[in-house]
Amino acid sequence: MKKFLIAAVVATASFVSAQAASISGLVNTGGSFASGAQDTNYSLNGSSFGYVSSNGTFPLAGNWMANTITSKWITPTTSQGESFDPSANGTYSWKLNFDLTGFNASSASFTGRFAADNNAKVKLNGTEVGSANGFTSFYDFGASTGFNSGVNTLEFVVINTAQRTGNPTGLRVEFLQSNVTPVPEPETYAMLLAGLGLMGVISRRRMKGKAA
Repeated sequence: MKKFLIAAVVATASFVSAQAASISGLVNTGGSFASGAQDTNYSLNGSSFGYVSSNGTFPLAGNWMANTITSKWITPTTSQGESFDPSANGTYSWKLNFDLTGFNASSASFTGRFAADNNAKVKLNGTEVGSANGFTSFYDFGASTGFNSGVNTLEFVVINTAQRTGNPTGLRVEFLQSNVTPVPEPETYAMLLAGLGLMGVISRRRMKGKAA
C-alpha cells in the first residue's frame, strides 16, 4: 500500500507540474547549414529546397540584412544574386512543417520575425499570421490558435516585384519563442485518479481519528 501511495503521489506531482515544451520543428532559416548548402527544412514551391546564402556578396553586401549565427537568408538557387522575374511579379512558396502529435494543440503558441525580398505573408495552416514588407528589417509574426493535433504547415508566400535586372529574392526567418504542453499518457491519468482517491480515503480516516 505504501509503495502504491508513493507512486500515485509521484504521478500526481508529475501531472500537475508538467512543463510546456518548445515546439520541435520550428527552425530558423539557414540553421546549422553551411553557406551554399540546401536548407532541407524549408521546401520551395513544393518541389525543391532553398540554398543558404553568405555575407559579403550581393545582395547581402549593403542590401539585405547580414546573416548571423541565429539565422541566414535562403534563396531559390546557389547563385544568391541571381536575377528573377524581369517582366512580371514572381511568387515563391516556402513551407515549413512541424508535428504536434502527442501534444495538446490548443496549448501551442509561438512568436517570430521574418523578412523577404520583396514582401511576404506567413500563414499557419492557411490562416494569415503575419506579413513582411522588405529586406532591411524584421517583421513580427506569431500564433496562439489554429494549430492541428498532427502535422502543421507554416507557409511563407514571398512576392518578388518585377524588375528587369538585379532582382534577387529570398527569405529570412527567426523564431523567438514557442510553447506546447505534452498530453499525459493514459497510465498517468489512471495513476492520478487512483492517487487522488487513495489520498482522499486517508484524509477522511485521519479526520475521523482526530474526531474520536
